[in-house]
Amino acid sequence: MSRVVRRHFEVKETAVAICSEERYIRIAEEAIFEARRAVELKIVQDPFFGITYDPYPPSKDEHPLVAGMCRASVSAGVGPMAAVAGAISEYAVSAMASNGAEYAVVDNGGDIAFLNDRPLRVGLFAGSGSPHVCAVVEPSDRIRGICSSSGEIGPSVSFGRSRICTVMCGDAALADACATLFGNLVTGEDAVGPASERVCGIPGVVWCLTFCGDAVASCGRLPPIVPCMADESLITGITAADIPGVRRQYS
Repeated sequence: MSRVVRRHFEVKETAVAICSEERYIRIAEEAIFEARRAVELKIVQDPFFGITYDPYPPSKDEHPLVAGMCRASVSAGVGPMAAVAGAISEYAVSAMASNGAEYAVVDNGGDIAFLNDRPLRVGLFAGSGSPHVCAVVEPSDRIRGICSSSGEIGPSVSFGRSRICTVMCGDAALADACATLFGNLVTGEDAVGPASERVCGIPGVVWCLTFCGDAVASCGRLPPIVPCMADESLITGITAADIPGVRRQYS
């Protein structure tokens, strides 16, 4: 089995953790540069794209990354920048996969795209002092996404009060947008059930899980959730691509 390394990478305000074989790390870094340029160009062309909280349908001939953000925006009913972190993560993993990677993980501030040829343990951080648990995701030859939002952790805008809302999809941009919606819907402990059911009803969502106060709710085909020893120093410290002039609505 190939040796996997972990690298921290930053460009402007984007900070990610990349896990793969050494030869694929630079490919991921170059893809992140390209992804940022695509988003920045779109905002220059239409500043509204960077600030709206409303769904933003894709236009003809959009860059594939921007088009994916727009589709996720429409599916989840949120602004397109709610999908930017997951979209950038997936763009990087796709580039690694196109060059032969079979194991590639990009964590963009808790919005994770991954391709895993072995079981993958994804830690779910619900705040200091909370139990450390991991979702154990089975191997697949398809890129998938696990993204999270929180009303208590991190600088991103959330209209809810969850400690964490996590969503898995076969599309990391969609997972990111749905996590934002999920976080907005969980306004208290009594909202966890209805919010989970609504998010899991969005086509493409595989499962979702939330912690709010003392309440926990999940929906969908949840993987094993197990206790784990988590090193909080490994949590990516900056959330997604905080592009100047963009309202921080993304998770």
